[in-house]
Amino acid sequence: MLKLLLLLGFTQIYAAPNDVTLTVFTVTSKSMTVQWSGHSGASSYKITATPKNAPERPVFAQFGGNTVMGSVNSLSPNTVYTMQLEAMDNASNVLSSAETEETTAPEVPLIQQAYSKHSDSVTVEFTEVAGATSYILRAESLDGGFFSEMVVSGSPGTVVQLQPYTSYRLSVMSVNSGGQSQPSHSVQATTVVLAPELVPTSPDNSTIHVNWTRVEHAVLYTLCIIREGSSSRLKVNTTATAMTFQYLEAGTTYCIKGTAWDSEGRVGDDLTVCQITRPTRPDVILVQMNPGRSLDIAVYWGAVQGAEKYVALTTNGQNCTSTLLSFCFITSVDCGQNHSVAVVAHNKAGPSSPSQPAEFITYPCPPENIWVEEPEAGNCSVVWEDVPLVEYYMAFIKRDDGTEKSCNTTGTTCPFTCTCGYTYLTTVFPYNQAGSSPYAHVRNYTTIPCCPQDVKISLLSTDTLEITWSPVKGAELYETTAAQTDDVIHCNDTAPVCALSDLSCNTAYSVTVTPCSDFRGCNQTCAPQKHKTAPCPPEILNMVQTNNSTYRVFLSTPNSPDTTYSISATGHDNTHTCQTKNNSCELTQLPCGSTYEVMAVATAAEGRSLPGFTKTLETAPCCPTAINVSLVTQAMTNVSWLPGGGARYYMVSLTSSRGHAKCHTLDTHCLMGCITCSTSYSINLEAISSTGHKSQCPYRGFSSSPCCPTNLKLYRMFNNTLRVRWRSAGPQIHNHTVDLYGTGANYTCTAAAGSRYCDIQEEICGEVYSVVVAPVGRSGGKVVFCQPRTYSVLCPGSNAGVVISRGRRSVN
Repeated sequence: MLKLLLLLGFTQIYAAPNDVTLTVFTVTSKSMTVQWSGHSGASSYKITATPKNAPERPVFAQFGGNTVMGSVNSLSPNTVYTMQLEAMDNASNVLSSAETEETTAPEVPLIQQAYSKHSDSVTVEFTEVAGATSYILRAESLDGGFFSEMVVSGSPGTVVQLQPYTSYRLSVMSVNSGGQSQPSHSVQATTVVLAPELVPTSPDNSTIHVNWTRVEHAVLYTLCIIREGSSSRLKVNTTATAMTFQYLEAGTTYCIKGTAWDSEGRVGDDLTVCQITRPTRPDVILVQMNPGRSLDIAVYWGAVQGAEKYVALTTNGQNCTSTLLSFCFITSVDCGQNHSVAVVAHNKAGPSSPSQPAEFITYPCPPENIWVEEPEAGNCSVVWEDVPLVEYYMAFIKRDDGTEKSCNTTGTTCPFTCTCGYTYLTTVFPYNQAGSSPYAHVRNYTTIPCCPQDVKISLLSTDTLEITWSPVKGAELYETTAAQTDDVIHCNDTAPVCALSDLSCNTAYSVTVTPCSDFRGCNQTCAPQKHKTAPCPPEILNMVQTNNSTYRVFLSTPNSPDTTYSISATGHDNTHTCQTKNNSCELTQLPCGSTYEVMAVATAAEGRSLPGFTKTLETAPCCPTAINVSLVTQAMTNVSWLPGGGARYYMVSLTSSRGHAKCHTLDTHCLMGCITCSTSYSINLEAISSTGHKSQCPYRGFSSSPCCPTNLKLYRMFNNTLRVRWRSAGPQIHNHTVDLYGTGANYTCTAAAGSRYCDIQEEICGEVYSVVVAPVGRSGGKVVFCQPRTYSVLCPGSNAGVVISRGRRSVN
């Protein structure tokens, strides 16, 4: 291990090869270990420890050249030494040196005694030594499972965080700036037992009972009880785990200290708990009803010692609580009751015994059932049921205009004069020796309302009558009816206005406004008024086109003969109208490709009807103003046109004696196949609207392009002449152009109508030619979609006059 430390030290502190460094590694009271960096030429090292301020002689030690750490012993405690290192060669010449200063640790202290006063600590008394700045207390359990060191400033010192009733070895080390001494001789000490955990209770106002859990290793318990604020105390010993203290003062706090003793007679920790005894019972002084609208009882009592709160409890289960005052209020007491109340004082220990009960009586209850009887109109009486504990009643009748009447009676009825159309509020208050009931039930009574005199009826809409009138006294609801034979329409509302809807059009109704009240019902004597509703809406039966821009509209006539019918056709930009008293009229000047919403309305003296159901009138779509035909290939043509107003899609047909073509499209152009060349076609376009309306649109015809020749052949002739020969697919009425395209030369020639070949003078032999033969149209332009063919032509030789064709079409 020492060799490993020396190697580690050497590795860590080695610096330069020719200079040595010196540091102190460890210090004890009588030794000092230093380490140094090696010197390349050193064969040995000498360490000299010289006391700086003491008369002692220097001490030295010598080490081999491979050593970098060493100790100097036999030093004095708490002494400053100058440590000098000298690196020497074989001739004892000093090659390099270094020195440092350090203080040795103080003397080893001596433990005088160790003892435990608490279950989690041991106190150690020891001799203090010169030069020590602090001390380290070391505690170790006998089984080695616990080890602790604590720094203390002096003696005595205490080791904490120990286990109760456990033995420990304890030692002390002194410390100064240089380091710490060796541990002192250890002593053994055992911690004391735990204190019992006391749980006090007070079962009554003169007793405190204490119990606790048995403490491990305890053989005896001591309990000491003292009253708060007193110096007198009582101490008892017991081996049990419970104790009862009797004959104590009520509402008084007592503190109890408990300690445990081990088998060696050592006293353990102590624990003090405080407990108050229950208070003595209070005395009720006064119980009275509180004035006001709520039923409250005020309970007064005399205060008792030690009480933290008081609870007053009635025999019917109601209560109130007070903490600072000697009275409280029991609220929401039932009326018409005769009960008693008792008061209990409380503190942390629990409640006292209840006081002697005190009797009390509450206000009488108000009558539950109050009603008004009206045996004949104008003569009314307030009637109620009798209630117990009542000496007399006060009845109050107040009309809704503020007029009030009252009566005092020992009976259960009170007469008064009542006027129709008014609401009366009635209430009854009972009285007894506690006073009047603070509240009473209020009952409403309303006399029958009168009929309104200013009923006005107006036509709000075609099937709705609005009826208005002035409010009448006593009416809570108005029932309005409109009757016609067995059909009756009802309207109920609290406002003096009503709209009777869903009435039959062109019908006379008998309208009646009946005022009602919840208690008296409705006045059925009100007179009716008659009023007629607006005319019925006409129905459009049919719309027939009479010419290009005129349509006749046929409609129903459900109203009287003097009714006028108006028909309107509303389009995107304009509106067309007509009127009639009969069943039809004409809408004129309607343009093609337009859509109109057609609607009919009836008008009479009573007003206008609702519009009849709208029907859509769509005029025929407009034909395109121009059409264009262009050939795409010999067998395909593209037909295009301008859009026609109102047209949703189109059908185009091309017809000839040699066949026809047809297409349907949503666009304004159509690509059509199966076209025969050199043929005249007629064009017909059909414009179709989104609802299926059609317009036939004829146009001028056209002729398809001349046919491209077939069976093309290329021959070499004499005198370097090339001949192109073909077969015409159509009539021989067109000139033809012949184009040869080679890699070195291009040639062109023209053949007259009826000719089927064309000769070309060749300038360069051995070419590969693309040959195109195309007819020339009447306009002078040649057909551009005739396909080329490719040929290889040999130069004159053994096969002179023979042309070799590649026999395939060009892909260009």
